[in-house]
Amino acid sequence: MIDSFQQRAAALDAADELAPLRSEFHIPQHEGRDQAYFCGNSLGLQPRAARQAVIEELDDWAMLGVDGHFRGRHPWMPYHTFVRDGLAHVAGAMPSEVVAMNSLTTNLHLMIVSFYRPTRERSAILIEQGAFPSDRYAVESQIRFHGFDPATDLIELAPDEPNGTISIAAIAHAIEHHRDRLALVLWPGVQYRSGEVYHLGDIARLAHAAGAIAGFDLAHSIGNVPVNLHGSEADFAVWCSYKYLNAGPGAVAGCFVHQRHAHTTSPRFAGWWGHDQSTRFKMGPDFVPTPGAEGWQLSNPPILALAPLRVSLELFLRADLTRLRKKSVWMTAFYAEAIEAVLGTHIDIVTPNEPARRGCQLSLRVRGGRERGRALFEQLEHHGVLCDWREPDVIRVSPTPLYNRCADVIPLLRVASAFLN
Repeated sequence: MIDSFQQRAAALDAADELAPLRSEFHIPQHEGRDQAYFCGNSLGLQPRAARQAVIEELDDWAMLGVDGHFRGRHPWMPYHTFVRDGLAHVAGAMPSEVVAMNSLTTNLHLMIVSFYRPTRERSAILIEQGAFPSDRYAVESQIRFHGFDPATDLIELAPDEPNGTISIAAIAHAIEHHRDRLALVLWPGVQYRSGEVYHLGDIARLAHAAGAIAGFDLAHSIGNVPVNLHGSEADFAVWCSYKYLNAGPGAVAGCFVHQRHAHTTSPRFAGWWGHDQSTRFKMGPDFVPTPGAEGWQLSNPPILALAPLRVSLELFLRADLTRLRKKSVWMTAFYAEAIEAVLGTHIDIVTPNEPARRGCQLSLRVRGGRERGRALFEQLEHHGVLCDWREPDVIRVSPTPLYNRCADVIPLLRVASAFLN
């Protein structure tokens, strides 16, 4: 059976119009051959152009010193603007609504400071049960910081579907049930453990109808699934850039603020780089924010960290998001079909089957319990098939359309079949 899937994989890869993009990335090696790398949802692969992009900035620093801010090949003073259009492209936003800055959790705190304005009557925040720990830590600490109690003001919605996923009906019911005390709905675009995709516009409309702010963590969405932040009417969103955006470990994160908040007078934690550019260097004592998302910047951006993001976003523009999504749908479907056919007696796919409810991530749960699942994960890694483990018992497999092939699933099938049968 595996041989038949191998033949189909070869045919699909031969017909793939995006196949040349794979050569734009460094593929980790295992015993002299390309590793089957399925961890784009954790750390994207390095674009080949990233090294030269960083070296150019180092060279400009060496040759120009401080004048690199204005005379470099990519002057540092406006450097964050070189990634602005690319971020707007992948986020479905206006350029003024996005900015590259800080880390995801730092940006989340900055957004909550401005958009979570609790009152005695309306102080609750709704998140999903089992949210990524950093999000939960941030929300809980913000509730305490504002003088409220997470025991009563942090609402965690439990899964209502068999595989641990959450239906839009359950989200709608929770928002309606708590509508009189909800201040903020903070939801993922893609749930990190299950791989379930949520429709941002539906959730934003439900939150707004209840009088709450709608914010999103798009760590597993940006570069993975179509995102239309402007059209969704989301109030804010945050994301990291080291996963599907391939900007490198600890890369500069991103932030979205809808244009209707471009001139907000809500409180914020301010910094010099967020001051209006026309008067920033007058060094005045009063903070005047730059309109739009850039007004939440604190400090000048780290140029060496932005350089890989710049070249990676150029690849997304070349590839075209529509074509990437089309490939992701059929490639992920092929992976799911192959895994179910070869390994279905041993493995359950937790991620929803409907294309609209999943991106490229397939979350696998091995029947027989955590220890058996962990053992399979380690066996795959030993044989050059790099997946991702998330407690308590999920193996995440993410065939990324920029650089993965259908053929990459074949070693996964062979190793898992030999181990489980």
